[in-house]
Order: sequence, then C-alpha cells, then structure tokens
Amino acid sequence: MSGGIKGILFDLDGTLLDHRGAADAAITTWASELAPGHPRLPEVAALWAALEIPHLAAWQAGECSWQEQRRRRVRALCRELSVEAPADLEAAFASYADHYRRGWAAYPDVAPALAELRGYPLGVLTNGSQGVQEAKIRALGLDVGPVLTGECLGGHFKPSAACYAAAARALGLPPGQVLLVGDDLDNDVRGPAAAGMPSVWIDRLGVEAAPAGFPRLTSLAGLPALLATRYLS
Repeated sequence: MSGGIKGILFDLDGTLLDHRGAADAAITTWASELAPGHPRLPEVAALWAALEIPHLAAWQAGECSWQEQRRRRVRALCRELSVEAPADLEAAFASYADHYRRGWAAYPDVAPALAELRGYPLGVLTNGSQGVQEAKIRALGLDVGPVLTGECLGGHFKPSAACYAAAARALGLPPGQVLLVGDDLDNDVRGPAAAGMPSVWIDRLGVEAAPAGFPRLTSLAGLPALLATRYLS
C-alpha cells in the first residue's frame, strides 16, 4: 500500500460503469418507440445527455424532487423533438429506465484493477440517486465498499468541499489520504484537489491532456502503478 494514500474513492458513471453507452442506447430505443422514423433520432442521445446536466443540478440543489427532474427531462426532450409528450411522464421515464438498466455494464478494466487494489479501503462517490447507484453496483457485482451520494452525506454533492470531507470520513481517513478517481474534471479532479483530496482523471475517450498538475489515465489498469510511483512516500 502506498504510504501517502490509504483509501480510494471512485466516481461511478463514466468511471466504473459505462453510463454514456447505456444511456445513449436506451434513449435512442425509447425515442424510436415514441416517434418511429423521426428525422432527429440520430441526435437524441446528445440531446438527452445535455438535458441531464441542468435537471440533475436542479434536483441536487433541492429545487425539485428526484421524480420531478425525471418528468422534466422527458418533457424537455419531447419539446425539443416537437412531439407530444406522453400523458404519464413518470411511466415514460420508467420505460427509458428499463432500457437503461439492461445496458448497465462495467468497463473491462474495472474488475482487474479492483482486484489489484484489495489492500485499500475503497468507496464510490457519486452525484446520482442513492438507490439507483446502489442498484448499479449490485448489478455489476462489484466489491467497492460504501456507495456515497449527497443523499447520505448531509445533502453535499460534488464539487462541494463538504462532500469530499464527508466521503473521506466515511472511509475513516482525512481527505489528504484519500485518492479520488473519476472522469469529470470539475467534480472528480479540480473539486477534490481544491478541498485537499488528491485526484486522478480517468479519460475514457483519450481526447485531451489533463490539467497541469493532475495525473491522467485512459484505463484503470494503470492505477496500481500510478499509486506505487506518484503516491509512494
């Protein structure tokens, strides 16, 4: 075990689970069922991904319930496509969610990397809903310790400094001894670093360089070696 790092937190969506692949396929299937042959079907995945950002942020800020943000996303997508929204928006989202769940899959590098990291206390730090994120971990069969969300961390979501501090406490460690590994530059790299928690960017797409001063990996396969070199004291 590296001397400086005693525990590791992983982001979930885009880091352990291929959220984008599952969500893109699910919403494309859902929209095809709602509006067969719609000329904008090739754009649906990108539109849905863009809608996640403001509506999930509204939920995290306490501006609406988890169910309401789901209804808002369905309504907004239908508006964008100029199609009539289903009368039962909750049922419509549930249909999408069924497709999404069937697409849940861990990236191929996850299980081997976790096997090499068994000596560390591990955890998942995610901005998703507690129940949904726990269900993902169960479905993937991953042994990654506690699943930590803003719902169990006093309402603190990434990139709040209080979120990282509370997550480190959940592992029984100070933030400086916990490494956060994730794909979002603000939530998983810059945010924790500003709160005194070391961070590593997992760039699954391999499209750009990491911000100065931050290590970048394109696969979790490189994490054990990074721990042994960069964080060995």
